[in-house]
Amino acid sequence: MVGISLLTLVPGVVGGSETYARELVRALARIGELDYRVYVPRIAADAADGLPSRVVGAYPAGRSMPRRTAAMAYAAAAPWPVRRRLELDRLDAIHFPLSVMLPPVSRPPAATTVLDVQHELYPRFFSRAELAYRRLVYGWTVRRSRIVITISEHARQGLVERLGLDPARVRAIHLGIDHDRFRPGDEGREDFLLYPALGWPHKNHARLFEAFALLRARRPGLRLVLTGYEGTVPDGAEARGRVPADELVRLYRRAAALVFPSLYEGFGQPPLEAMACGCPVACSNAASLPEVVGDAARLFDPESPEDMAAAVEEVLDNQGEWARRGLERAKLFSWDACARAHEVVYRELVS
Repeated sequence: MVGISLLTLVPGVVGGSETYARELVRALARIGELDYRVYVPRIAADAADGLPSRVVGAYPAGRSMPRRTAAMAYAAAAPWPVRRRLELDRLDAIHFPLSVMLPPVSRPPAATTVLDVQHELYPRFFSRAELAYRRLVYGWTVRRSRIVITISEHARQGLVERLGLDPARVRAIHLGIDHDRFRPGDEGREDFLLYPALGWPHKNHARLFEAFALLRARRPGLRLVLTGYEGTVPDGAEARGRVPADELVRLYRRAAALVFPSLYEGFGQPPLEAMACGCPVACSNAASLPEVVGDAARLFDPESPEDMAAAVEEVLDNQGEWARRGLERAKLFSWDACARAHEVVYRELVS
């Protein structure tokens, strides 16, 4: 039996890693061939979603950062209540998809997913305390994992180079797309750009606003819609904060184009989600993004507002061609394929 620990899952807080964890489990419930047990905290009791599960009440999960840190420290000290509820003596292998091995495990053999090493490449984006925490936790996690899973070849190279891992121990498995949700609709395209991203520094909103000013000078009717972001915005832009998943799909289907100026992504799902909905994409050429979008997005330098604006204009002037490329590219990514690749790793651990 393979255990999957989702104890550090905090609904609505951990962003793309939550999507990955939930969709992986959901896909394994559909197509998985091994026996699974998912371990969840009280605050995410529904996360197993089709697989046998156990709520680990001994893990003191919480939503605030201090509470989350305290809970992980408690589990890392390997108190018997948490270890016992994880049933480690009954498992043939265990996977920690959310970047933290809890508690430290020597048996059964363990895999941990580390989504990225952004803190090593852009330490300026982190507070001193968060930087120290990530370096400590990621360090003990990768040392104790038999196999480390990550979500792109770019992230894999970062783990090998920055954390000194043996390349044979690190596996890159691309994420997927829910094609039942993200697909073209009947909505007409409207004259606005879309950028779905929280207001983290690496999401690069400031440069986007500079590029948008250049675009508005030439296209006065163009608007910018931001989801996730809650800060001050320029004229012609609106910040909607967090929106429900169905509303995001409608925005993908209505936007003239997606603009994605991120400075760093371990994978970068929004461009693919937009493509799957038939939305043309202009995308940063940084980190894993060229690997993910291929030639289906117009790439630009995210540090240059002028290059960003030029890329967006090219996409707006050739929407049909970029939409066609995007739809073809998005077909290459599915959660079932992601789950099958994880089962290859699990079988290796078991053997």
